[in-house]
Amino acid sequence: MKCTEFLKELTDYLDGKISDNLRIELDEHLHWCHECHVVMNTTQKTIEIYRDNKLYELPEDLRNRLHQAIMNKCRDSKSGKKSTH
Repeated sequence: MKCTEFLKELTDYLDGKISDNLRIELDEHLHWCHECHVVMNTTQKTIEIYRDNKLYELPEDLRNRLHQAIMNKCRDSKSGKKSTH
């Protein structure tokens, strides 16, 4: 299985809406593919956080840096520049 095939099935994999045979194939891919494992794990954690519906307070410094990075990215994308941050 290739990574692109895994990613096409990721949502159904996380929702448990796949056949047992496909689950085995996807599990085998995850066993040796670190990149897909990271994507799957990150996606799963994001879904869990979203489902918990809890607000997480960020430290003010981190919140400000994140806001500035997002604003720089938006500004750079409008001007066609690539951000160096």
